[in-house]
Amino acid sequence: MMLRKRLALAVALTASAAVVLSGCSAGGGGASSGGTVNISGAFTGAQATAFQNDLNAWAKGKGITVKYNGSNSFQTGIITQVKGGQAPDIAIFPQPGVLKSLISQQMVPLDDLVDVKSVTADEASGLPDIAKVNGKTYGLPYSINVKSLVWYNPAAFKAAGYTVPTTDAELTALQSKIIASGKGYPWCVGIASSGSNGWPMTDWLEEYVLRYGGLNQYNDWITHKVKFDSPLVKQAATKVESLIFADGSVNGGGKAMASTDFGAAGNNLFVSGKSAGQCFMMRQGTFITGFFPKDIQAEIAKGDTTNVNAFPLPTPSDATTSGTLGGGDLVGAFKNNADVKKVMAYLVGKDYGTNGYSKEWSSYLSAHSSFPTSSYASPFQAIAQKTVADGKVFGFDASDQMPGAVGAGTEWTNLTQWTAGQESLDDALKAIDASWPSN
Repeated sequence: MMLRKRLALAVALTASAAVVLSGCSAGGGGASSGGTVNISGAFTGAQATAFQNDLNAWAKGKGITVKYNGSNSFQTGIITQVKGGQAPDIAIFPQPGVLKSLISQQMVPLDDLVDVKSVTADEASGLPDIAKVNGKTYGLPYSINVKSLVWYNPAAFKAAGYTVPTTDAELTALQSKIIASGKGYPWCVGIASSGSNGWPMTDWLEEYVLRYGGLNQYNDWITHKVKFDSPLVKQAATKVESLIFADGSVNGGGKAMASTDFGAAGNNLFVSGKSAGQCFMMRQGTFITGFFPKDIQAEIAKGDTTNVNAFPLPTPSDATTSGTLGGGDLVGAFKNNADVKKVMAYLVGKDYGTNGYSKEWSSYLSAHSSFPTSSYASPFQAIAQKTVADGKVFGFDASDQMPGAVGAGTEWTNLTQWTAGQESLDDALKAIDASWPSN
């Protein structure tokens, strides 16, 4: 998602200097004592308040005090803390790469704290293994996000006589129907992002690498065992081209996509007529609702889906597997004691969020398919959870796991140039491969 992509860039640029220079603290360091468990993480503000409130409600009467400390500089600060012997009891990582980089630095395998197999029994394939190294699990998600959703305007669909596609063939047919009708454009797409241009296109590519290649090849792509200039990635890119690069698919074509802000692109779901730039579908993550017009956000807050709803991005019939693309916040531990075990069991278990967080923070999505959807505040949370449960595998954002020079660097720039028509697909993919760090 947007925040994660920006964090990736920040980490890529500053991680090496952070150990020496950063005096910023993620807070909450020190040993657990007297029934107090300290947690550090990257989210702040209203989300941090909601997170703390839930834990307070859970801990009541248990003799445990849980203290959360969020910091915008967590990703660099945690490295400093750990190397300085000031690790918190528990940390919540938005980037698996940062977590994995600290495994040799005091991290406790979660296998020593919880029954990992039992805890993850109702999670989609791929989720339990994101931070599994040498047979040990060092991180599990307390929260996930979903990107494989297509947002649409039900009122606009009804007025135009369109129905929600349930297969890739139906999606393709709908796209052709919209283009032929002259009523608007099938897709709303923008890949600009205030200095982080290009990350939305990496998500498009990841959607189809995951589905055509399956989870194993998807993970091999992340580690460069599968090259960008490979038949698999080219197949995925060709699928993307067929959807949003086709004539009439996006208002203004590739050049407009490259210069349009990803958040603003969805505004045209809510206008009327091709001359106004009306588009009918937008593939984007669950966070996009925060970028919709204020009146639409007010409807969402009331649970009103008259003018906005979402459906899962269908999987092509010749794909290897159906899948869901997304991200998550992984919980890791630096201490092993009775209180940490209790808090960890709650955080990664299926009940986390039921003490208020899932209602108070409407972006929250449990990693557990058995999480009670009645505990969610937004209808989109339930849609996203069903999308994950129905998908055979969950692919964690690939570019977030690649080396920063690639995943937050050349992949962004070369895919932007490809989108804008300034570079061929072959040249873009070869350039990304050439930029891969040698060690």
